[in-house]
Amino acid sequence: MISPETLKKQVDLASLSTMATPARARYFLAATTVEQALAGLELAATEQWPLLILGGGSNLVFCDDFQGLVLHMAIRGRRWTAVDEQGATLVLAAGENWHDAVLYAARAGYRGIENLALIPGTAGAAPVQNIGAYGMELADTLVSVKVWDRELQQERLLKPEDCQFGYRDSLFKQQPGRYLILEIRLRLSRRGEYRTGYGELAQWFGGVQPRSPLEVTEAVMALRRRKLPDPQQLPNAGSFFKNPVVSEAVWQGLRQEWPDMVAFPAEDEQVKLAAGWLIERCGWKGYKNQTVGVHHKQALVLVNHSGGTGKEVMALASRIREEVHGTFGVTLEVEPGIVPEHCGLPPL
Repeated sequence: MISPETLKKQVDLASLSTMATPARARYFLAATTVEQALAGLELAATEQWPLLILGGGSNLVFCDDFQGLVLHMAIRGRRWTAVDEQGATLVLAAGENWHDAVLYAARAGYRGIENLALIPGTAGAAPVQNIGAYGMELADTLVSVKVWDRELQQERLLKPEDCQFGYRDSLFKQQPGRYLILEIRLRLSRRGEYRTGYGELAQWFGGVQPRSPLEVTEAVMALRRRKLPDPQQLPNAGSFFKNPVVSEAVWQGLRQEWPDMVAFPAEDEQVKLAAGWLIERCGWKGYKNQTVGVHHKQALVLVNHSGGTGKEVMALASRIREEVHGTFGVTLEVEPGIVPEHCGLPPL
């Protein structure tokens, strides 16, 4: 049951999203148990309210008030299971802070998620984006995702192959609203290989084997802090655009005109372009208007420096995307979710 004290009305959402754009929820429920979360789902269905499931708010831009129920997944808990000489499985409730979980595992001597330090958000949101950094993705260690399937009205345990993981993509993005993530399980190792061959991390270690997963975690934290703003100091939603993936033929044509274009191999003989490089080459890095702008160290990050609205953020994003498309013929795709959806960018 949901008590009147638990279900709140007209709740300010700015403090619950790292972009900090103004918006209010008509109804708001912070679920600290699975039972509360399922009761929230039932209430929204009964009252025919629109529903938004909210984790850490690190991958959302609020452009307007939400005229429905915001269900904030605040279920906490972490534990180890299946412990043996090779490793252990880390079980995380949906509301656990992701970065805290990475530190927890690294300090315990377990490898497998150390490259994913300082990614904001909750454990429950991690599979949605298939979060990744420095050559590592959540899918690499995921054992299962416990969900409530709203379509079948039952609890299910999804294996990695069920989740349809891709680059910043998953079943949960492809079928938004169907699954409520309750818990994730990660198989971590005591003896697995460190992944330190990616970009700046490779330069940091210079071919020297790390002494512990915590050493890798601390290196990743230092590298991220060099170029990415702290959302608590400068509101942002992290990388605002995905790195676009193009065919080998398109890539060969682009590099003829832009020999210094930054790109990386992708799956199926495709090439992943660095969206930050495209945006920077168009002159947007460090741009700033009265309320919002582009970070001066990382062109992929849009920032809300002076109380900007979601509509102002999206107007800037639209201008950037149009110029990148006009210059390179490449279409950038927005990474964070836009609420409400109609505030998203129009087709080019």
